Amino acid sequence: MWRLRLICGVLSVLVVLIAASGQGSAWAAAAQGTSSGAEVRIDNFSFTPQAITVKAGTTITWTNHDDIPHTVVSDDQLFKSKTLDTDDKFSTTLTKPGTYSYFCSIHPKMTGKVIVE
Repeated sequence: MWRLRLICGVLSVLVVLIAASGQGSAWAAAAQGTSSGAEVRIDNFSFTPQAITVKAGTTITWTNHDDIPHTVVSDDQLFKSKTLDTDDKFSTTLTKPGTYSYFCSIHPKMTGKVIVE
């Protein structure tokens, strides 16, 4: 029993140290298997988050959670999804730093931005 308490105590200290170092989200992402990826939700006629900052080489995945179809199209046509029905996903990997604005070609008022560092 004392070993279990010791392990729990050590884990608690690690969690506090990770959170304090600002690396908590990176560790959490790694624990979820998404350390090399970023997620954008399509829901209620919007991209969430509307702007996302990632490191070069990160794979960004959009998932349509709306009941109607949407697309993901960059302003410069660098990436373009097929029409995404409910729960469909689209992914792209951006390797060059810059700002990539995108929109839904079916609903052009839906816009988003990926900032690659």
